Amino acid sequence: MNTINDTNFKFPNQKSVYIGKVREVYNINDELLVMIATDRLSAFDVVLPRQIPFKGQILNQIATKMMNDTADIVPNWLIANPDENVAVGHLCEPFKVEMVIRGYMSGHAAREYKLGKRTLCGVEMPEGLKENDKFPEPLITPSTKADNGDHDEDISREDILSKGIVSEADYLVLEDYTRKLFARGTEIAAKRGLILVDTKYEFGKTKEGKIVLIDEIHTPDSSRYFYAEGYQERQDKGESQKQLSKEFVRQWLIENGFQGKDGQQVPEMNDEKIIEISNRYIELYEQITGEAFVKASTENVLQRIEENVLQFLK
Repeated sequence: MNTINDTNFKFPNQKSVYIGKVREVYNINDELLVMIATDRLSAFDVVLPRQIPFKGQILNQIATKMMNDTADIVPNWLIANPDENVAVGHLCEPFKVEMVIRGYMSGHAAREYKLGKRTLCGVEMPEGLKENDKFPEPLITPSTKADNGDHDEDISREDILSKGIVSEADYLVLEDYTRKLFARGTEIAAKRGLILVDTKYEFGKTKEGKIVLIDEIHTPDSSRYFYAEGYQERQDKGESQKQLSKEFVRQWLIENGFQGKDGQQVPEMNDEKIIEISNRYIELYEQITGEAFVKASTENVLQRIEENVLQFLK
């Protein structure tokens, strides 16, 4: 099956291309960004050796749907989707922070909590919680936006402001948008029988100075979901939650001795594991959108993308 590992397009008026962990972003004439969602898979800030069939299409289509479903409360960068794996939007200057918001004590927060820490990014976590319990109120726990290959790092609101990474006026907008998006995402998830556990948002500024949502939103790469049915029963019994997110990939890597630390080897993913991961991504797409996933043709996939983008740019 043809997957998208990397692209090497030369579009008209192309100024530059940015290679992210899983996306490649082409600058067109310092006006538009053409974002290609590849099938690369990253975990612990490491790009894994093998690609996941349809992952890029899934992320791109979920993000598009969610941006359309939140555009009435928070402006975003998106203009069009000329291909299943492509989003085109306004060129923006990204803020160098990721706005992480957590409704439940899961993932990174739970790992820190187990180490005895009760403060995350300068925010207090209550005593007496167990993994996957709901926080009394959602917590915003930002991280730095690392360059490709580096690790994102926790950072407090105070450090962001004192280091001048974001101005106070802009940061207040980022916090407000983050809470609004999480509330809407929670509503959308609930309608599908899911709980939006935690997620991250990225924002940028347009040339006109307008703050907008960029990148992706409420996808399995940026978010964690639990199934609502049986959640409380599993918590009461101390059982693991049934979840839809990339966390199952992280857990598999941890079980096989990899957490992205120096000297650790990425475990080999066989074909069976690759298909399993692809199916989990499709499952989340169908759960969160309520629609059947339609696989795009993977025959000459790079040619398909190039032709569709060129047609749009005309």
